[in-house]
Amino acid sequence: MPYDESVPPTRRRRSLLATTALAAVCLSAAGCGAGDVGAGAPARPGPGGDAAASPSARPSDPPSKSAPAPERTSPSPTRSTPPAGGNSGPLSGKTVVIDPGHNPDNHLHTREINRQVDIGTTHKECDTTGTSTDAGYAEARFTLDVSHRLRTLLRAQGAKVVLTYDGDRPYGPCVDERARIGNQARADAVVSVHADGSAVGNRGFHVILPGPVRSGAADTTKIVDPSRDLGTRIAGLFVRATGSAPSNYTGGNTGLDVRKDLGGLNLSTVPKVFIECGNMRDPKDAALLTSSGWRQKAAQGIADGISSYLNG
Repeated sequence: MPYDESVPPTRRRRSLLATTALAAVCLSAAGCGAGDVGAGAPARPGPGGDAAASPSARPSDPPSKSAPAPERTSPSPTRSTPPAGGNSGPLSGKTVVIDPGHNPDNHLHTREINRQVDIGTTHKECDTTGTSTDAGYAEARFTLDVSHRLRTLLRAQGAKVVLTYDGDRPYGPCVDERARIGNQARADAVVSVHADGSAVGNRGFHVILPGPVRSGAADTTKIVDPSRDLGTRIAGLFVRATGSAPSNYTGGNTGLDVRKDLGGLNLSTVPKVFIECGNMRDPKDAALLTSSGWRQKAAQGIADGISSYLNG
């Protein structure tokens, strides 16, 4: 879930522009909503087609030691710095910042992550714990795993890749610092990786786009349009890579959702989006999110969307 979300998203009118743009990308990517998430049945819209998400679960305690461990094939994060991307390839000269949502140890630092930070429009918590599957697989572990896979794919295309953190911090970083890392890197694109914590039956992915905000330290005027382009491409190519359908509970089945309440977007001065890869609280989505094979597909879909955007 977005790490600076303190209230559930509200209902929004379906955007004709978002729908048209995503449809165009999806047609070239073998079609959106071609099946149930990873399975083949149409996505099921909520009431009115764009029902708001249920309040997300945010466990504050560490997962139970008796919970079954999901399969893990990627190496544990270390403090060492991996080799930089190559100098040649289609993304040579491009900088991409990957923002793994939350931190596995945030629950051990509740005082620090509850500290309020300025997001331009208001103040919010520095960070949150995120959600988890019922079996105890934490969102923060998922996001770091997918981010590592995504980094490998982008570096293979010659991109310079920066992570906002890489298992090298006791908590956080705070949402304002996450945005600042992308800004200071002068990133050509920033993607924040998440998984949602909604109600059972709510399935599918959605990409969160920045809305027009101009208040205090926040000014998204210059990034709204390029961020929409980035997010639309990621949404369409995520469908092709994973077989997942757009969310059936937010975004009106477009796979896109506009938010003005997320500090990570409000404070960004470079094109940036969030992607909620699925709903950890739904058992069918959870089965995908805990699969290393599916996580590789998710990373591929995100990488394809970023590459499409950066290559014009």
